[in-house]
Amino acid sequence: MTPETNDKLSTQKSLMAMKQFSEQYAVRTGTYFCADPSVTAVVIEGLAKHKDELGAPLCPCRHYEDKEAEVKNTFWNCPCVPMRERKECHCMLFLTSDNDFAGDQQKISLEEIEKVRSTL
Repeated sequence: MTPETNDKLSTQKSLMAMKQFSEQYAVRTGTYFCADPSVTAVVIEGLAKHKDELGAPLCPCRHYEDKEAEVKNTFWNCPCVPMRERKECHCMLFLTSDNDFAGDQQKISLEEIEKVRSTL
């Protein structure tokens, strides 16, 4: 197995883990994915990338001077503190039903994520 293949498998494994986590967390918290599934796909992809690179699903929608320090701080590790405390998701991954951008889905297909990944 080449290092590239191993990296790809790791990313696929993290992608599946973040997809499953996101779906379960949405159900558990009564939140919904964005009405635009490409937003959900991009955020899940970003979480998986950070999980691979940093060992934790750091919020992909923020700028960090030092990502490793942020991971250790845990404030922006998904689900972040604002989401856990107030159901406020900066990434628009977990939205309450009264949010104008909320859809009605708590699941996303791997095919939808892959479709968006192929355009990045």
